[in-house]
Amino acid sequence: MKWVELHAIEKDAFAFIPCQSEERKNRFPEITDKACQKSFHIVLPDNKILAGDTALPEVLNRLKGYRWLSILFKLPVIKEFVYVVYRWVANNRFIISQTIKPLIVE
Repeated sequence: MKWVELHAIEKDAFAFIPCQSEERKNRFPEITDKACQKSFHIVLPDNKILAGDTALPEVLNRLKGYRWLSILFKLPVIKEFVYVVYRWVANNRFIISQTIKPLIVE
């Protein structure tokens, strides 16, 4: 999350709310606990909610130097590939985070 904040096109482009928090439950009751645990969500300025691989292009669109990547997500082959990769990462995120945690200096 720190990396995303550092590369955001605007200072407050992102607000990170923990999945288990009361704030998330109060502000976004339509995001269930189960859905929140399954994938990350982004709430757009128009209150449209996107999750997982469909949210990724919107995140990239708000990062310095990565906006061009969001265009690639319009290609069907790329969309399918990203879905497969995203699902693998999401299903293994706890193992991945424990593996790379010692490598990240905050």
